[in-house]
Amino acid sequence: MTVRQDQLKNGFRIVSEHMPGLQSAAIGIWVTAGGRHERIEQNGIAHFLEHMAFKGTERRSALQIAEAIEDVGGYINAYTSREVTAYYARVLKDDVALAMDVIGDIVLNPVFDPREIEVERGVILQEIGQAYDTPDDVIFDWLQEQSYHDQPLGRTILGPTERVSAFSREDLSGFVSEHYGPEQMILSAAGAVDHDALMKMAERMFGHLHPRKGLIAEAARFTGGEARQQKDLEQAHFALAFESPGYRDDAIYTAQIYSTALGGGMSSRLFQEVRETRGLCYTIFAQTGAYADTGTTTIYAGTSADQVGELATITIDEMKRAADDMNPEEVARARAQMKAGMLMGLESPSNRAERLARLVQIWGDVPPLEETIAKIDAVSTVDVRDFAERLAISAPAALALYGPVSGAPTLAELQERRAA
Repeated sequence: MTVRQDQLKNGFRIVSEHMPGLQSAAIGIWVTAGGRHERIEQNGIAHFLEHMAFKGTERRSALQIAEAIEDVGGYINAYTSREVTAYYARVLKDDVALAMDVIGDIVLNPVFDPREIEVERGVILQEIGQAYDTPDDVIFDWLQEQSYHDQPLGRTILGPTERVSAFSREDLSGFVSEHYGPEQMILSAAGAVDHDALMKMAERMFGHLHPRKGLIAEAARFTGGEARQQKDLEQAHFALAFESPGYRDDAIYTAQIYSTALGGGMSSRLFQEVRETRGLCYTIFAQTGAYADTGTTTIYAGTSADQVGELATITIDEMKRAADDMNPEEVARARAQMKAGMLMGLESPSNRAERLARLVQIWGDVPPLEETIAKIDAVSTVDVRDFAERLAISAPAALALYGPVSGAPTLAELQERRAA
């Protein structure tokens, strides 16, 4: 498998990886225009725009967009994150050109029909309402807001209802003008693809675009803080976040190995102590996520009202214990889980195309997979213990609680336990 990368004269980038033996391909456009690129009055518009891409172009109606891909047995979708908006499809190898044509069409030629805007506005408002009715969704939005308070990175991707209710056709067009330039776009494909053919298609579809300077996202600052809402629910939802490295910091591998050992599987410390030994919850996990310039290690659990206080304090105790006695066997197991998860995931052309796009967005290049594996293997038990100590004692923290949480400790109380 060979990664190839090119760039048009206007800055539009193309990256692909041919995967021998496959009869299908994943292809998409990743645009550096996510939630953190919105001004406060635009919060939610990147996601709104993603929805509108499927509501009609100058050449196709909404139904024709869906039929074009589904008539050949393919799949088309999109998503908005805090750093990118992606439009992608999975098709058989003979239909790559069709998928490219449809994706290029929805990215370049949306008509923003006023009637369709109103229909989709209603859909998104329902999506926001559904999120508020899903505690283990909304708690992560609150945790993000407390982690990056009063910053674009801390705002919800869906946006508040009052802003979504007011977005106009001109607002959508303006966001496209600001952020959908060729230098902000990456065509990524993997599977049964021909790079030279992709280059020709990209030149034909995107080569005419004029370069434009993209707006630089505000640098992230992990602030920390607490959000707590008492509500009559079956479970108390508890989430902690700690400042961690971003993607461009090699310490990200240490952070990910640590969070896997702490709460990444059935053999992890939190799962064994909190669930298996004490029976305090059904779900508990730890994970590390990263952005270009920052990251968070997050711990989440759902428990009963009378046990949330015990669960919170045991979590802090387990973090402190990890700093003292995390052993080489645990680190080796977490390292193996991390490598296996990555390599297994890359057997999917969709995951591989996603990885290529993200690496090009972050680094401007695709480091060899062997280099990434070597960095994972280079993480030592001492590295993990040192990281565990920083998280357990001194790293800035955020707390979110939702449900019957009157018995839960405050962030200040948890900070005291960290320092004890």
